[in-house]
Amino acid sequence: MPQTNEVETQRVALAEAWIAQDPDPETRAELAALVEAVRSGDATAASELADRFDRRLAFGTAGLRGAIAAGPNRMNRVLVSQAAAGLAAFLVERAAPGTTPSVVIGYDGRKNSAVFARDSAEIMAGAGVRAVLLPRLLPTPVLAFAVRHLGTSAGVMVTASHNPPNDNGYKVYLGGTDEGSQIVAPADAEIAASIERVAAASTVHELPRGDFETADESIVDEYIRRTALVASRPRVQPRVVYTAMHGVGWETTARVLAEAGFEPPALVEQQISPDPAFPTVAFPNPEEPGAMDLSFARAREIGADLVVANDPDADRLAIAIPDPASPEGYRRLTGNEVGLLLGWQAARRASSSGGDAGPAGTLACSIVSSPGLEAVARAYDLEFSATLTGFKWISRAPGLVFGFEEALGYLVNPETVRDKDGISAAVAFLSLAAELQAAGKTVADHLDEFVMRFGCHDSAQVSLRVTDLSRIGAIMARLRATPPAAVGGIRVERIEDLADGFGALPPSDVLRIVLEGGARVMVRPSGTEPKLKVYIDAVGDTGSLSERRAAASAAVAALEAGMRELTA
Repeated sequence: MPQTNEVETQRVALAEAWIAQDPDPETRAELAALVEAVRSGDATAASELADRFDRRLAFGTAGLRGAIAAGPNRMNRVLVSQAAAGLAAFLVERAAPGTTPSVVIGYDGRKNSAVFARDSAEIMAGAGVRAVLLPRLLPTPVLAFAVRHLGTSAGVMVTASHNPPNDNGYKVYLGGTDEGSQIVAPADAEIAASIERVAAASTVHELPRGDFETADESIVDEYIRRTALVASRPRVQPRVVYTAMHGVGWETTARVLAEAGFEPPALVEQQISPDPAFPTVAFPNPEEPGAMDLSFARAREIGADLVVANDPDADRLAIAIPDPASPEGYRRLTGNEVGLLLGWQAARRASSSGGDAGPAGTLACSIVSSPGLEAVARAYDLEFSATLTGFKWISRAPGLVFGFEEALGYLVNPETVRDKDGISAAVAFLSLAAELQAAGKTVADHLDEFVMRFGCHDSAQVSLRVTDLSRIGAIMARLRATPPAAVGGIRVERIEDLADGFGALPPSDVLRIVLEGGARVMVRPSGTEPKLKVYIDAVGDTGSLSERRAAASAAVAALEAGMRELTA
């Protein structure tokens, strides 16, 4: 029988200790089979075991996210139990003397989400935290709302959002002065250290469990009431197709739309109910090629004016509009296009409600999102804030009235939810579409009006998926060591390295390449997937509508070709 080496022997011992404390029979069995394969000399199994046990799934500002399987570098009941106990210890330690910290926990329809949520509630209750579990599977925005509504110390949402089907995750919010936003440094590192202390000191069986509370439906009712207020009562009803992408968005969205006065949309029935297998899509993300094909087919059947799609936990929104030039007959708007139109809508509302003192408030977007939002803010005398990527940063912009990022995330009602919310954003966009239709205009007409008023802000993205994460670091290091003098034939004016912070921005692994003519390229590793992401923006702001579009499009195409060459 083949012999394992000393390192493999140590890994096998760690795996057997893991099996002994794992309460999940499925992950126990698959890890036991992997260990047996390693013992038999299977090199692939040995590599897999090394990947699972040589590192720990990092707890960062996005919380935890990874594939469901056994081991510390995967999502499973052992890891989640350790995370819950570590977060509980963090909350107890920072609580004011004589007070009991609290947490509200939500979960979506992914595999093991309900189990992970219940484990978390029991373990956090056992650690001295008042734990409240939402009544059933619900969208992420409802959990984000509940943190503020209940005034809890923290919130946990068990979701992997739009990740592949076998992934799950653990998103953490903080209450109090953090106002229900996602965690940022240094809290992420402090929670991570607390989790590691728990993992080193106790097995899952040794963690005390306690009784938790289950929230009643009034939390959901109040979220629905407040979210419906985002819309103006429609005078006309656009024909709408809706898909939940096999997620949890539909039930809550349906109630919000009814409360706001909208007729029920036509549904993509194959995708409307929660299904952790996501059978009709390879990746349950509206941005991925093919993900909205069923939506387009349904839209063609009824001649829809608009297609509305949420991702599986309904914190993101995709919009598609009729487009005769598209083979599908519909075109999904980019996240930047939707964000700019919603930002324009928010700016008009802020301006009309400003009173004698004039408009007040801030429009915010991430640094990788369209700079067109700054042009809108200037036109309406509003403040503008460009933040690091993620709503953990956007939601903290002072005086925020609207925020977005290009990855289909929009925050339209910051007094209710301090995170991206695909349901409130859908209602806001439907309200805009209804207003346009009442005026005899389409969303496409409105996009043209935006170009003529604020310029054509075109954008593109290059996404390099890797299997070896070291490739990402190597590319970033190469760009820093030998910065390009030109990209796609366009002269580089300067390169801003955000590694040590830049202006008011905290340190981040981002390069900002500023080019001649107002174009810009941002390069950064993805925070949630094994990808290097390149964001390209250019503007055409002189001449006719077609001239503006042509100028911006040509610059973007040249920059995209240049960046593909640089990152090859």
